[in-house]
This record gives sequence, C-alpha cells and structure tokens, in this order.
Amino acid sequence: MGYVPRLKQEFKDRVTVALTEEFGYKNVMQVPKLNKIIVSRGVGAAVADKKLVENAVDELTLITGQRAVSTISKKDVATFKLRKGMPIGAKVTLRGERMYEFLDRLITSALPRVRDFGGINATGFDGRGNYNMGITEQIIFPEINIDRIKKIDGMNITFETSASTDKEAKSLLTELGLPFKKN
Repeated sequence: MGYVPRLKQEFKDRVTVALTEEFGYKNVMQVPKLNKIIVSRGVGAAVADKKLVENAVDELTLITGQRAVSTISKKDVATFKLRKGMPIGAKVTLRGERMYEFLDRLITSALPRVRDFGGINATGFDGRGNYNMGITEQIIFPEINIDRIKKIDGMNITFETSASTDKEAKSLLTELGLPFKKN
C-alpha cells in the first residue's frame, strides 16, 4: 500500500457513511464524490505586460503542486485592447490525490489565515452540485513567499462534484471540512 491522502481516507471511512445515513442511499456508488478542483486566475493587466501571466502560472504551480497552464482570450475586445489568442490568465485542474492534498491544505492552513474569517459563503452553488468560491489574496497560502510578490491578486476555486443537487453537494463539502457560514 502506498501513500493515501488524509482527506481521501476520511472520505472512504467516514463521509460515505454519513452521507448514506443522511440521504438514504441504497448503494455506495450513489454517494456523491469530489470529481475535480479547478483553480483559476484572470490577469487583466496582462494586456500590457506578458510577464504577469508567467508570474500567475508560477504562483498557481507553487500553490497547487501541479503545473498550471496559461489561458488565452477567445475573441477580440477593442475597448480592453485585447486580441484573440493573447494570454490573459492561468488555471490548473486537480484530480485524484493532488486534489485531496490541495483541499486539505486549503482547509487546514490557508483559510484560517484569512483576516476576519467567519466561514465561506454558501451561495456559490450553481444548481447542478458544483461550488465556486473566490479568494481575494494569494498570500494566505503558506507556499507563497510574501517578499517575492509583485501584486496581490485573487483566484477562483471551483469544486466539481458528482452530486445532482446543491443540498447533496453542500453536505459533501461540509463533511469534507469546508467551513460554511451559519445563516
């Protein structure tokens, strides 16, 4: 047996049992699971300076532990001096063990470092069981060296689950440890 991330083992041992009891699933395969996590970052100022996209790719690579890719614009926007095919952001898609490792680091070390943290909003569900959240500062991650940061930027994190409803997805993410605000 090799290494198994802590949250993956917890999902197998505890979360599947809790969700089966809560929703009355008849089969283990009906229990929703986390498919992938997408961490993305738009760099609007990259129109003037291409080096900003490279910095964003490097920072996302440091944070997630997987090489990020730069995203390119799909069409021309004259008011922003944007041309089709220009690099405009960065993203990384995490699956499997790296996904669980990133989620563990996000919950245990990054989110507690947010100033005046009272939980994350539960309004980011899309109706199909996926959840989106935004982070305003990349310096909450311990992998980032604050002295080497040129500009403080945020990022979007998307949790794609196999749940069919938002209620199931919220229960899954709550059981995995995401601290939602109490309304």
